[in-house]
Amino acid sequence: MLTDVLAALERLFTDAFGAPPLSQAALAGDGSRRRMIRLTAESGETYIGVLGPDRDENRAFLSYSHTFRDLGLPVPRVHAADEEAGVYLLDDLGDVTLYDALTAARDSDGNLPVEILDIYRRILELLPRFQVEGGRAVDYSVAYPRSRYDAQAMQWDLNYFKYNFLKLAHVPFHEARLEEDFGRLIRWLSGPSGRHFVYRDLQTRNVMVIRGEPWFIDYQGGLQGPLQYDVAKLLYEGKAGLDQATRDELLDHYLTSLDAHVPVQRDRFLAHFRGFVVLRILQGLGAYGYLGLYGRKPQFLARIPHAIADLEALMATGLLPLDVPELRTVFEHLVADDALRTDPRTKSTGLTVRVGSFSYKHGVPEDPGGHGGGFAFDCRALPNPGRMAEYAGHSGLEDHVVTWLEERPEVDAYFESTLRLVQAQVERYLVRGFDSLQVLFGCTGGQHRSVYMAERMAKSLRETFPDAAVALAHHETLHWPATARRPDASPLGGAAR
Repeated sequence: MLTDVLAALERLFTDAFGAPPLSQAALAGDGSRRRMIRLTAESGETYIGVLGPDRDENRAFLSYSHTFRDLGLPVPRVHAADEEAGVYLLDDLGDVTLYDALTAARDSDGNLPVEILDIYRRILELLPRFQVEGGRAVDYSVAYPRSRYDAQAMQWDLNYFKYNFLKLAHVPFHEARLEEDFGRLIRWLSGPSGRHFVYRDLQTRNVMVIRGEPWFIDYQGGLQGPLQYDVAKLLYEGKAGLDQATRDELLDHYLTSLDAHVPVQRDRFLAHFRGFVVLRILQGLGAYGYLGLYGRKPQFLARIPHAIADLEALMATGLLPLDVPELRTVFEHLVADDALRTDPRTKSTGLTVRVGSFSYKHGVPEDPGGHGGGFAFDCRALPNPGRMAEYAGHSGLEDHVVTWLEERPEVDAYFESTLRLVQAQVERYLVRGFDSLQVLFGCTGGQHRSVYMAERMAKSLRETFPDAAVALAHHETLHWPATARRPDASPLGGAAR
């Protein structure tokens, strides 16, 4: 239960620093299942508490962190950990990622100042240390889901692209011929040495910037593999928007730095580097498909056009030095698809999503947007805290009611089901230029379950769709008992508006 994990985190903090935290503030996530909370100690120092639901992931992160700290690499210190409970405490590295820094620094023509390029150069000077020194020192027995980036791992990445992007985007392909091309690509990329540490997710959101220096996070997916993988990931990260000349200069800087650690045959390295660029773009498209096309998260949908533009540029200069005809045909389809190449956020209009709670005793409220309704989700099958005396005089806006509902797995499962439906609808409404959508939750009294669901839905939609206005209203407040909290200080979604 979430409350048990939070209690374990507070105990861990108290044991580590002698007193419970003075304050707690949840941090926004991206694509991860982990939860992060900024905790303030009595000294005024802040730390990051991590709630990690995957024990294997936690084990890898903690092990790698200790190793990298011992090597003097810039990663957060682990102050304490309770692996059984799935919680640990880290240094607070601030809020500025490399992506934040380069987005703020880029001028109107898209150019990056020298300070940002210097951070990239510093990253590429440190990366060989992670790869070579770290590659010798880390314990690969904790790596998951496997310890090497080998032929099977490459096949997983390519299948991720096929199933989570091509099929979800309805891109036509001949499956047998595509698998043959995958096999050719894998055999060719299996040539480079695979005995170095592969960070696996080296991107601008996983590098924090403190006083102009990079600090590295989220390396828990690391494993043993080829040197080209990480630098291909970093330099061809679509959302970073590096131009080709900058990529070439930074790649040369990396190779010069790498040569101080291991001998580098540049021609051989560069020949395979292009293949790893293609592989990384395809793996990225698989993630954008899963989190964007399926998960309906617009920030991931927005990355698809950048990845396709990079494929187009590679095709213009020969793509790969091996024959992959079906893969090339797939790429031609992607390049020609205007819908996939358009950032969905540029299509948004003045959409208002009206989220609300109601009682079935008084009927489903009319749609004030004039479109005749939208969703009306029935919460009456869920456990009802209103049947218990300690909750009857309260509402779904109050912490103890929220906690009671959050501790019931069926409540969370129901919400996630409704969220997928609503997110898909909002995304299509934004693309098609609609201006109104109503999303209602009903229960017996319109006081507990439906209120909780509406608050949670409004909060999620505001975080996911910044271009849509979200209006929240609880239609039964006049019927609530006097002891119930009114919608002016709700714990989840904010005041009704």
